[in-house]
Amino acid sequence: MGSDFQTPITIKDAIDRIHNRYYLLPAIQRKFTWSSSQIEMLFDSILQGYPINSFMMWKISDSKIKNNYKFYGFLTKFKERFSEDNEEVATNGCSDFEAVIDGQQRLSSLYIGLRGSYAYKMPRKWWYEDEKNLPTRRLYLNLSAPVKQQYDNQKIYDFRFLSKDDLLTFEKNQTEDVWFEVGTILNLSSIAELNKYIRENKLENNSYACETLEKLYECVHVKKTINYYLQEEQDPDKVLEIFIRTNSGGTPLSFSDLLMSIASANWKKIDARQEINNIVTAVSKIGRPSFFIDKDFVLKTCLVLFIDNIKFQLKNFTFDNVQIFEANWEKAKKCILAAFTLFEKIGFNNITFRAKNAAIPIIYYIYYHNLEDSIVKATYDENDKKEITRWLSLTFIKSIFGGQTDSVLVTMRKVLKETDKAKFPAQELMDAFKNNPARNYSFDEDFLDGLLETQKDSNDAFYVLHLLYPDLDYYNQDFHQDHLHPATIFEDETKFVNSIPLEDQEFAKNKKNWNSVSNLQLLNGDKNKSKNKKSLDRWVKEQKIEMSKLYLSDDTSLDIKDFKKFIEDRRNNIKTFLKNEINNI
Repeated sequence: MGSDFQTPITIKDAIDRIHNRYYLLPAIQRKFTWSSSQIEMLFDSILQGYPINSFMMWKISDSKIKNNYKFYGFLTKFKERFSEDNEEVATNGCSDFEAVIDGQQRLSSLYIGLRGSYAYKMPRKWWYEDEKNLPTRRLYLNLSAPVKQQYDNQKIYDFRFLSKDDLLTFEKNQTEDVWFEVGTILNLSSIAELNKYIRENKLENNSYACETLEKLYECVHVKKTINYYLQEEQDPDKVLEIFIRTNSGGTPLSFSDLLMSIASANWKKIDARQEINNIVTAVSKIGRPSFFIDKDFVLKTCLVLFIDNIKFQLKNFTFDNVQIFEANWEKAKKCILAAFTLFEKIGFNNITFRAKNAAIPIIYYIYYHNLEDSIVKATYDENDKKEITRWLSLTFIKSIFGGQTDSVLVTMRKVLKETDKAKFPAQELMDAFKNNPARNYSFDEDFLDGLLETQKDSNDAFYVLHLLYPDLDYYNQDFHQDHLHPATIFEDETKFVNSIPLEDQEFAKNKKNWNSVSNLQLLNGDKNKSKNKKSLDRWVKEQKIEMSKLYLSDDTSLDIKDFKKFIEDRRNNIKTFLKNEINNI
């Protein structure tokens, strides 16, 4: 079959082909990844007359390909995290069509900009799927003036994704901006219709608006901007090779997306793409804030569970291996959900679970000990949960999963496989890295000193406090990082001067001392409110708290005037505790 560059088409032609589902996406394509600002920049480039590079299409005429491979439509309403997946299109028995091999991100951007919407999370808002947190935005072009160059020296044309509230704000503030919804240009299919729009909207005296709309019309309806190569070869393996080559540059191609086509074609009873998307979504509903995993994580977990070689290589995704994934998928899925449910129950969330790959050894342990139903129950062995909690905290503190982690996972899997132990082998997992200079669990004095200067509300502070207070009910109660000696003493100059002896004031004023782990505890939210600004000695007496529970020696003074000695004593005791955690976990 012949393959060659085709007669270029207009953007309007391409949009119509997408809308009519003549252009589809093969399952080997990764998800849409462009940001709203990238889309805005693409439209600016088009209006400035810059080339947007050529595209590659694959003509699908073979009925076997139509029947045995999955294809997807383009996204219309993109919503960050909640609506990022393309809808499958049934191609069994359908007419010939073209699949996009190179250019998906650009074509998707054009389609969203002209016929769709883009929703991303507002700053400092939660991941709730509503208009308050993720408002729907459509692409608009400011017809009043070009971009002010002092603010943006890249764009000339002021393209922006705006929500209804954004437009109302402009209107309320009575700005001179004239916002044109870019998709409207599709309906203005002739110069006469364009001029009619200009008259009806009283823009004829606005020369910039007229010139800009005429240029947009020309770029969409007239210029043959879409230059593409059509591959008519019907051998999927050859096209896969072409796909890999053409997608080797630019945004790195996620190997998991590439493998979706293989899994989708070889899983006979289960829709691989849908199932993996479902587990990603299910995990995103666990945690406060919720956990986030991706397809790479799910596929890496499957490799660790079932295949000797865990690298993302095509040879590890043979037909036989993919069949193993499918045969064990239901249990694997349950184990992934059970693990993240457990992590929430023992106090972790998406922020504090620093390295997602640290979940994989736990999932392996759950899978091969058949714990997918029991480990999330309140009746499950508390000591085993504490072992897992301590191991995770120490693993995060030491950044064991930093950088390339395949070798770490292989080592841990070997330990889990060889350890004949009914409980989680935390000590054995740590011992396996004793001789690894880059990844080990040892704490030298300098590291410990730095750790104890970790500031309130940081992840490292959370991990240390989690180790210090392992018996708290993290799932059913809200715990705060509380200053033992109240922060108000150190933040109020008068109180500070009157409370701390002159010779200790430089030490006490340093945040590394008063705002660090050395002066922090985890305290139930209600108790923290009742403690409020009470002095430490008064609160301890009222609550009848043992000094050992605060990691203090019995003879240590709780009077604020002895703050320096208090910190020094508590640091020594916490250091001793942490060293024991490494050796006796």
